Amino acid sequence: MGLALVAGLVLVTGCTAEPVPAPPRDRAVPAGGFRLVTFDSCPEALRHLKTAARAYVGPWGFGSNGDVRTFGRAEQAGAPAAAGAADTASKAAAPGYSGTNTHEAGADEPDLVKTDGKRIVTVQHGKLYVVDPATRRLTGELDLAPGADQFGGVEDSLLLHGDRALVLRRDGWAGRAKPAVPEGGGRVADAPAPDGIVGPRLIMVDLSGEPKIIGEYRIDGDLVDARQVGTTVRVVVRSAPRLNFPYRERATDAQRTTANREIIDNATADDWLPRYEVTSGGRTSAGRVGCERVSRPAVYSGTSLVTVLSFDLGAAALGAGDPVTVIADGDTVYSNGPRLYVANDQRWRMLPMLTAGNVAPDPRDETTEIYQFDTAGAGAPRYVATASVPGWLINQYAMSEWDGHLRVATTSGRTWGDRPNSTSSVHVLRADGTALTQVGKVTGLGKGERIYAVRFVAGTGYVVTFRQTDPLYTVDLRDPGAPTVTGELKINGYSAYLHPAGEGRLLGVGQEASGQGRIQGTQLSLFDVSSPAQPTRVAQYHVKQGHSEAEFDPHAFLYWPAERLVVVPLTVHGTGQPSNVAVALRAGDGGFTEVGTVDHTLNTGRSEDLTPIRRSLVVDGVLWTVSAGGLKATSLSTMKTLGWLRTA
Repeated sequence: MGLALVAGLVLVTGCTAEPVPAPPRDRAVPAGGFRLVTFDSCPEALRHLKTAARAYVGPWGFGSNGDVRTFGRAEQAGAPAAAGAADTASKAAAPGYSGTNTHEAGADEPDLVKTDGKRIVTVQHGKLYVVDPATRRLTGELDLAPGADQFGGVEDSLLLHGDRALVLRRDGWAGRAKPAVPEGGGRVADAPAPDGIVGPRLIMVDLSGEPKIIGEYRIDGDLVDARQVGTTVRVVVRSAPRLNFPYRERATDAQRTTANREIIDNATADDWLPRYEVTSGGRTSAGRVGCERVSRPAVYSGTSLVTVLSFDLGAAALGAGDPVTVIADGDTVYSNGPRLYVANDQRWRMLPMLTAGNVAPDPRDETTEIYQFDTAGAGAPRYVATASVPGWLINQYAMSEWDGHLRVATTSGRTWGDRPNSTSSVHVLRADGTALTQVGKVTGLGKGERIYAVRFVAGTGYVVTFRQTDPLYTVDLRDPGAPTVTGELKINGYSAYLHPAGEGRLLGVGQEASGQGRIQGTQLSLFDVSSPAQPTRVAQYHVKQGHSEAEFDPHAFLYWPAERLVVVPLTVHGTGQPSNVAVALRAGDGGFTEVGTVDHTLNTGRSEDLTPIRRSLVVDGVLWTVSAGGLKATSLSTMKTLGWLRTA
């Protein structure tokens, strides 16, 4: 693991161990605090951006997409991405249907399928499909990418409210004539779309009749994530300056760096700030995020910007998104509805140290910066505060706000090699609406290991770390100033996702492992956490050579509290073709009872045409499973097939 990671880093940094200088401190931002300061003008913004970027650029430019953290979360292979909660989801869902798996009640997350109990909407291979769960018929279909390979490209997701769906696509090549982009807030009338926008494409779809597109929005950058509260959707995008650093084969590193700095010196605000285009009613307008909408912290590299966009699904058109931009990076989004957090870790600062063979990087270079925004209103979010905690996050579940405090779980140190020195912590920050201030912490969890799963439930935190065994820690957070570890359970394997399952119960999905840490197939665990000092595992369901998408994307995990039903997709490898099914289990007091399995075939009768099931939903006593091949309706009471709607 460690060798593979370091090898990847060497490629990114151009095989040089020369230290990357820290970005200069912006003296216009007050010292000692975590304030954001806006720019007074575009010339001022450009001057600061150039100064920061010149100090950071090297012979190989900024790295991929303006961010040398190209290795992303290589250490987190097999760790969960965004996921959902049983306790909160059950409260948010209307009786009779499960909704989709989300972290917090009232803050919906984009996924490849959504339901409101009246219709099921899914996006698959460039098309949107609408299903009536009552009649089990396909009632609408819309091609979102005419002429594209239906099995190519990246995965789409959507959000749903009433008769509107917002589809989020990660592609977005405009390819039209470039207009003169305005310098101000980006308001322009009927300008042609800017040339070369590459980034998310947001599509508003009217579902009141035959599905039709009523608006589109494109912006430079990469889609990080989105959240929906009522009709308001917040979309987080990260972007980099559009600077071309050509490779000079016969130049020295010093000459390459000098040439790259000259490119930065000649850049304009248009090269840095995200451009966007809005299409509505057959008319397209174009703009650029205005300089007055950009804020910066005290220290920044100028190589990455985070923009929070706001859209109203109840409006007639998407509009310009009312952008709010921060000169920062961001890769993790958490929201409880009234507040939205964007987190960014600084492990990219460790790259030169790793490639130089330094086994003890400065702990100051392993930090996570967290930006808090007030999203209680329907308009543009208001920046509230920034905080910094040591270590890095596994995903959004490492953050949770409760009773006016943000809890953050992080891992610090080296997790690879023969002598790992990593350790994990839980930090508690007071979130009073004006600042984020650390008031308590507990450290020393899982020495030599890293976090694989985190779940906060009211005043208790559950943290899973793993290297060879799976310690499940319970952390008492009721006193924010004095969090304490109250219990620990050591078992083989690990849970990659934790899900509350009623009073005193916790579900885990991950991998069984040997005593030496070798994984041995998917396992579901049922924990009794009614006594925080003595958590126990009361049941296990193990599938040898099995893997589940829920292990790394728990949107694939379904828990239906009304029947204590757990549904997870499984791919089981054996001597023949992989077996792709969804297994349904009942998590009773006595353990797991298998209710049945569901598979999706392409009606060929061949096992190799079993297509992996991606998601599961419950609507009015019917289990709906979704795959790239279609949707299947299965009776919860008999597990018999009620209908199959093919979309492939």
